Amino acid sequence: MDNIFDILPGYKPTIGVMGSASGYLMTNPKMIKAAHEVGQEVAKRGCILGSGACPGLPDEAAKGAKEEGGETFGVSPAISVHSHLQKYNSPTDHYDTFLFTGMGLMMRDIINIRSCDGVIILPGGTGTLNEFTVAYEEGKPIGVLTGHDGVADHIKEILGFCHRKVTDRMVFSSNPRVLVKKLYDIMKKTKNGFLIDDYLLGVNGQTKNTKVSPAQTTLKL
Repeated sequence: MDNIFDILPGYKPTIGVMGSASGYLMTNPKMIKAAHEVGQEVAKRGCILGSGACPGLPDEAAKGAKEEGGETFGVSPAISVHSHLQKYNSPTDHYDTFLFTGMGLMMRDIINIRSCDGVIILPGGTGTLNEFTVAYEEGKPIGVLTGHDGVADHIKEILGFCHRKVTDRMVFSSNPRVLVKKLYDIMKKTKNGFLIDDYLLGVNGQTKNTKVSPAQTTLKL
């Protein structure tokens, strides 16, 4: 299958930024600065910054993107802007457009990841880990910001526990600007993704009996 840039030469890709929405990670100025720089670099690359429209590090990235004149897109767990503000106490100031899913926090993650062409994993906890696993299983290009604490510093270790491999769709860096560049370069040459159902069910709807991981399979598409 073709890369989306081959099909749509003027395509403006969306890079999703996932990370901690609250807690102790938000008390570290180094992490906040890094998230801000990620957002700035996404905008400089001419990409749309996507996120779960939550507070915390993703919102800091959105701020950075807007400062550089970039576009931002939020996939909210809420059913409406009123619910977004009142129930979820989530921001609106740094977003150009929203998708109000009404699906709640965890189910929203799937829509969030599928709305992105590439995903950046910032420091975070179990919610960020959930976003990573969805992106990994669906073959999304992934950039992981290392050296800033949280689950992002343990991605390789977690994959090892799960008997999965770091794929050639994954990049790592402790430098936010370098990370965005590396991810963008991967996105430019990655073939179109697939759904995990396609792997599990097979081409004709028959379950495959194989030891090859879904992530490894995507590399052949």
